[in-house]
Amino acid sequence: MASSVTARASGGKPPQALLLLRRCDAAFHSALQQRFHVLDFFASGEPLPAFLAAAAAAPEPPRAAVVMGGGVVRVDAAFLDAVPSLRCVVGTGAGVDHIDLDECARRGVAVANSGRVFSADAADHAVGALIAVLRRLSAAERFVRRGLWPLQGDYNLGSKLGGKRVGIIGLGNIGSLIAKRLEAFGCVINYNSRRPKESVSYNYFPNVHDLASESDVLVEACALNKETRHIVNKDVLAALGKDGIVVNIGRGANIDEAELVKALKEGTIAGAALDVFENEPKVPAELLSMDNVILSPHIAVFTSESRSDLRDHTIANLEAFFSGKPLLTPVFPNKVSHIAGKSN
Repeated sequence: MASSVTARASGGKPPQALLLLRRCDAAFHSALQQRFHVLDFFASGEPLPAFLAAAAAAPEPPRAAVVMGGGVVRVDAAFLDAVPSLRCVVGTGAGVDHIDLDECARRGVAVANSGRVFSADAADHAVGALIAVLRRLSAAERFVRRGLWPLQGDYNLGSKLGGKRVGIIGLGNIGSLIAKRLEAFGCVINYNSRRPKESVSYNYFPNVHDLASESDVLVEACALNKETRHIVNKDVLAALGKDGIVVNIGRGANIDEAELVKALKEGTIAGAALDVFENEPKVPAELLSMDNVILSPHIAVFTSESRSDLRDHTIANLEAFFSGKPLLTPVFPNKVSHIAGKSN
């Protein structure tokens, strides 16, 4: 099996074997190689079953894996059967919909995520995207670049952010930071979560339909699981209304994408800002020509700073596991239903 094996042994002991199941930049990859015996799936060029079989058959089989959400790997029963030596899975995003937490718990496999590493960047992106769609910034830029300003005169007016009623689905790490940022703009914050948050004074709605009916903007910032898949559906979009805006920096499947496209085409809602999609990297063709839609390629969490922080955080979780210490950001089966965040 082709893999990156350069590592730094400590105390004369061979480095711990680590499955790497995501693409990394050079700095991240080098930092892992300095500490672990890295078995790199993407560098191997092998099909996943063959790669896992070879790793499991090694004299020192891997006890930990680093995985990325939304990619080719799902940590489920079949995956864990293929590499029974695994005792730790570190996800490089806050969302863990690609990891079967119940199955991991049953087998004694610890799970960690990125914690708050991406939270501020994701919140910034959500607010920026919302402003962009309200003020029609992307379409206005195209208007200028195409030389239409001197030909057609003033551009169509957008809408202000201040005073908007914003409904946030998932008031976790990211959702809470979005709320704080929007408070500074004078927005009224509503939210839906598994249960009311005693620490905030925002308006709580036990179901998303009622939240949408009392909001001008709906921000999707919750984890993806069986309860939240298509949590924003046709009825919720209708409740939001023809002047409503949808922002999604959670997961694509949290929104019924077909119904969203239909609502935008028919004017059931006014616009959308989307960073995630149901079948990434495929984006519905209808969205590409809509001036009332802002699109980005699943980058809400990514900045140069967050990549560096993620590298350090991931390594810290791995080193804690291999040294027998508690994980920095453990994730358990009963704590994911409405945790705000993304997997990357």
